[in-house]
Amino acid sequence: MAQSTAPPTPPDAQEQAGIDAITSPYDPAIFLNRLATAQLDFVRQYDGQPAKALLKDKQFKAVAKAIVPDCMFHYGRDMSARDAIELVMDGSKTPVQLRDGRYLLVSGDGGPYLAGRAFFWIDLQEGIGLASFSFHPTNGEPTPTVTVFSRQVKDPAISMGQLPPEFARDMEDWSRREHVPVITTRYFIGEPKKRLLLEHDEEYCLQLDGTMAPPDRGCQQMDADSAELDMNAAYYLEQVHHATNATAWMINGPEQVAWLDLRTRTCSVDIACRIQVTRQHTGVMTGHPRPIPGPHPVPHPIGRR
Repeated sequence: MAQSTAPPTPPDAQEQAGIDAITSPYDPAIFLNRLATAQLDFVRQYDGQPAKALLKDKQFKAVAKAIVPDCMFHYGRDMSARDAIELVMDGSKTPVQLRDGRYLLVSGDGGPYLAGRAFFWIDLQEGIGLASFSFHPTNGEPTPTVTVFSRQVKDPAISMGQLPPEFARDMEDWSRREHVPVITTRYFIGEPKKRLLLEHDEEYCLQLDGTMAPPDRGCQQMDADSAELDMNAAYYLEQVHHATNATAWMINGPEQVAWLDLRTRTCSVDIACRIQVTRQHTGVMTGHPRPIPGPHPVPHPIGRR
């Protein structure tokens, strides 16, 4: 289990300028019923303390309840999403992080099975709260998975770029520390209580200055992998009718098999073609057209990925 954490490396002035120059689909207006910022000041005293201290605070328990939807979730067995998060964070010694005096990260990796780990993230200035849960399902669905929760979001379809950029930054930093794959199947559960695809809209070859990195640096394969994961997850969610606690074995139906054959005949081994048509197909299934892509949220050089 992680006992200490290092803060994410902040972007330098040139990197930040590149981030700001590239259009992002993030609109904070999708977050409704914000947390009362004046009532969040109590968390500041826990900065640097073990997460378990904050998690025991009755005030934080009320905040967690306001963030995580009251829905069923399958983590080894059916339980509420709130109970699943509490189970893996109970007793966490990972220090609470308060970055820039604004962004709170409270995490735990004590899942008793299936590599369960989770975190809460709160923007203390905007009153925006999210939680994330990662584990390795073994029941035939895509694995591993990361599910993001927020009762403040009611959109029927969502992609990563619609969430706060600082959340994306902290989530990737957490993923690297906790050995959670950066590119993995991602879901979102908000209000109403349905499991949605949290689509990869990152463009892994898009650099901070707005230019495209050469595909031979590995970024194009990352685009292909994320597109494939999103497509498979979209098919799975259709099969289980977006149930938050679904446990069905994923089946390649005749429609999916026919479409995969069509993709092969259309693109052959052209990876750029496969990425484009796969993303388009996923958008048709989710009813969520691909937004203007943004750079990968944490500006590590592509060559280090």
